[in-house]
Amino acid sequence: MVPPVTFRPVPPAGQRFDRLDLWRGCAMVWMACFHFSFDLNQYHVIAHQNFYRDPFWTTQRLCIVSMFLLGAGAGQAVAIDAGQTWRRFWRRWAQVAGCALLVSSGSYFMFPYSWISFGVLHGMATMLIALRLVGTQLPPARLARAPVALAGVALVALLAWQLPHWVRSPFFDTRLTDWVGLITHLPRTEDYVPVLPWLAMMLMGYLVASLLLAHARAAFTGPVPSFARPLAVLGRWSLSFYMIHQLILIGSLELFRMVFP
Repeated sequence: MVPPVTFRPVPPAGQRFDRLDLWRGCAMVWMACFHFSFDLNQYHVIAHQNFYRDPFWTTQRLCIVSMFLLGAGAGQAVAIDAGQTWRRFWRRWAQVAGCALLVSSGSYFMFPYSWISFGVLHGMATMLIALRLVGTQLPPARLARAPVALAGVALVALLAWQLPHWVRSPFFDTRLTDWVGLITHLPRTEDYVPVLPWLAMMLMGYLVASLLLAHARAAFTGPVPSFARPLAVLGRWSLSFYMIHQLILIGSLELFRMVFP
């Protein structure tokens, strides 16, 4: 399962970030199409597909998760730049963490042998805390004008992406420890997005957004084409959409099976 980017920044008065919302909306539509294909496969409506090994599907998942985490990192840059308080941060964070628990509970009933213990929402909840701590020391305005800091964040992101290829241990092959990501084999689960290497994507989203906010702010604040506005609106409600979209898709397939047994 692939969840959406969840943190919606709080823009200054009169300023919107429709282009960032549009990014989220595009990722959401791609995710919904991916999930619907997965559901059709589960219901044997389409020819059997291997969503766990076929590069056609695994590459799509990689791209979708990357889009979500890049957007989440960018959203944190926008939020910090807009002066988001820790209190507001924790309120948003609690929504993500609460939905992560709901995903775990629901997946246990649907997939008792491969339930989700650390999926994308779990990963986001963990990585957002780390990113927020980075942001308090290196807010976008400061980071974008400090070449050494920029290089440092980029280097940390690169190391985070590569570390699981260099360091592995059986110690991390349990549900209590696999959230770190230094595993020797993939866990049996329907969704798995550990801190390493995925923290790299969130850091890069924060870094790129910081540069854009400082040097090309219109990349975020500029208008979107009228035909794309519905996607931007969808991007503002990404968490809500994620929590209900599979219920609608699976419910529709169940209804179809009842009508056309």
